[in-house]
Amino acid sequence: MIPAVFRRWPLIYVAWIALCAVLFIALRNADDPSRRSDRIQSNEAGRRAIAILTQQDAARYRNYEPVHVAYANANEGAPERRWVVLCDAVPHTGRGVVVELGAADGRLLRIRPPVAD
Repeated sequence: MIPAVFRRWPLIYVAWIALCAVLFIALRNADDPSRRSDRIQSNEAGRRAIAILTQQDAARYRNYEPVHVAYANANEGAPERRWVVLCDAVPHTGRGVVVELGAADGRLLRIRPPVAD
C-alpha cells in the first residue's frame, strides 16, 4: 500500500502547473518592470548606433557591431541621459568607436573615439 503522503505530491504538482498557467495567461500583456518606459532599450540603442555609423561611412563601418552598451545618467560625463555604445569591427580590432545616443529617443549626440585609461 502507498502511503497518503506520496499520493498528495502529484496533486500539488498539478495544482502548481495550473496556477502557473493561469498567471501566465493573466499577466501576458502586463508591463515588464525591468524595461523602463522612459528610454529606449539597450539592444535598440545598439541597432541605432550601427545604423548611424553605416549612414556616416558605409565602407568604413561595414563590419562593425555593438560590443558593449551602457546607460549613463545626466551629469555622468555629459549633461544629458544617454546610451554609450562601443562599436568595433568583426573580428575585434581594438580600434572601436563610441556612439552616444539620447536615452529617450535614440537621437545621435556624438561619435567619438574610446577614452583610454
